[in-house]
Amino acid sequence: MNTETFIAQIAAASIEALYGAADSSQIQIQKTRKEFEGDYTLVTFPLLKLSRKAPEATANEIGEHIVANNPTISSFNVIKGFLNLSISPAYWAERFAEEVANENFGQAEPSGRTIMIEYSSPNTNKPLHLGHIRNNLLGYSVAQILKANGHNVIKVNLVNDRGIHICKSMLAWQLYGGGETPQSSGMKGDHLVGKYYVEFDKHYKAEVKELVAGGMSEDDAKKKAPIMLAAQEMLRKWEAKDEEVYTLWQTMNGWVYDGFDVTYKALGVDFDKVYYESQTYLLGKSLVQDGLDKGVFFRKEDNSVWIDLEADGLDQKLLLRGDGTSVYMTQDLGTALSRFEENKLDDMIYVVGNEQNYHFQVLKLVLKKLGYEWSDNIYHLSYGMVELPEGKMKSREGTVVDADDLIADMVDTAREMSNELGKLDGCTNEEADAICNMVGLGALKYFILKVDPKKTMLFDPRESIDFNGNTGPFIQYTHARICSILRKAEEAGIDFKANVQCEFLPEEIELIKSLSDFPTIVASAGENFAPSTIAAYAYDLAKTFNGYYHDHSILKEENVEKRQMRVKLAAEVARVINRAMKLLGIDVPQRM
Repeated sequence: MNTETFIAQIAAASIEALYGAADSSQIQIQKTRKEFEGDYTLVTFPLLKLSRKAPEATANEIGEHIVANNPTISSFNVIKGFLNLSISPAYWAERFAEEVANENFGQAEPSGRTIMIEYSSPNTNKPLHLGHIRNNLLGYSVAQILKANGHNVIKVNLVNDRGIHICKSMLAWQLYGGGETPQSSGMKGDHLVGKYYVEFDKHYKAEVKELVAGGMSEDDAKKKAPIMLAAQEMLRKWEAKDEEVYTLWQTMNGWVYDGFDVTYKALGVDFDKVYYESQTYLLGKSLVQDGLDKGVFFRKEDNSVWIDLEADGLDQKLLLRGDGTSVYMTQDLGTALSRFEENKLDDMIYVVGNEQNYHFQVLKLVLKKLGYEWSDNIYHLSYGMVELPEGKMKSREGTVVDADDLIADMVDTAREMSNELGKLDGCTNEEADAICNMVGLGALKYFILKVDPKKTMLFDPRESIDFNGNTGPFIQYTHARICSILRKAEEAGIDFKANVQCEFLPEEIELIKSLSDFPTIVASAGENFAPSTIAAYAYDLAKTFNGYYHDHSILKEENVEKRQMRVKLAAEVARVINRAMKLLGIDVPQRM
């Protein structure tokens, strides 16, 4: 039971004894604000109908009853209608002992719920970029947090491996590639294919410009540019399973997958299952027929199938083209149904940028109208774009921040700054490489995940690698510092695993309070799909410990029991920092 629930039970018992049973909604417990004395605060205003007294009188009466009947509560004070309760040091000592003894601290019991989370969803016509990094890090972290909440989690990737954008890269490679391969060029496969996507756009723009100069309107020129017509013909051949086109498609996609795998490994993200759009884009056709049979959908004169959502405040939505070909919505309807039925899902989370908010609103509504009640359990984890100081990124123009380049730059910057600060002194080359990789990736992940997903964010690589302030390296360095303390404690023969009884300083109780919050923080992050909650907690815990370490000696404390307790407290802080950062997909070093 967490402390807040415990305090709520104590308050409920006193309220019942004084005035009669209160409804649970009337018992509002919150952490006491820092400017006031106390640990938890009971808001008395919802109780005034029961007490029939003024707010301050009610608060005083409840406070007196709680203190008289509960030794856990050492004192109380009243500020207007707010009852601030102070918990005894003995309670926190018991909580600390329980936490240390609990090997699974922060891990909830199995919930029995199965949740699928889809993230990454790249196109196979270009390498992963900074926007994909935010998607991958967010999806992976939310999956880790949901696991910590006791859920069975299935991580999936839906690769967009078909369509006109893929054909553009294929055609440009045919026209201008000269047989170039990843092996012959030394380029990663996804970079090579992305190079030809940019090449297509360059030639396309040149053709459009030439046609416009010859008197054609720009709209017509964009439709009739020879290279675009050739790409559209290639797509038709792909859908007809033309052997030459299909073989080229398999070959170039293979190059891209090999490249993606390298990036995913470097980022530290993975998947339990990978879906391919080429295998799923026809899935929804039977659902479309089902909707027609039920009268939920209607067919237009050109044979296309639509649903009218105007009564729901939306518009008419295309579900199947007149020639019988699928659109994204067709595919997503069928994929959702097959996933829920095959995996017996309780929830399905899509990690997709906020430009698709409308799409997922429609998806849920269409499934609901088809009679699938589980549509209420589809959640779109919408996130804002990542921008740079220079502005927005554009794939076609080749101005994106490449994921592989960014990862390499982060590691190089971590090495440069670590050397400047002497963080690598005494490390072997192998240790230095591991630390720089850990710090560079930790800085990148933390900087992105500490921001609320819904917000558009500005990414500044240099700012993210700072060993002071709200950064990944600051938290990583705190962990390494504690590990150094623990190594020295072992060398000095300090038994910090033994149970000791001694009084805690107020600063030590603050650390214990922060540690005890961890399971509640994990639960809140899981309910809200919010890695930023974990990031804020990890930073606050590290900052609190550093303040304590600055003011109080640990290894040089003369009292034996106090020294043992302080080392034990430091060890528990390191353990919780490690677990919190793992939920963000971030490793923490033992030395630095």
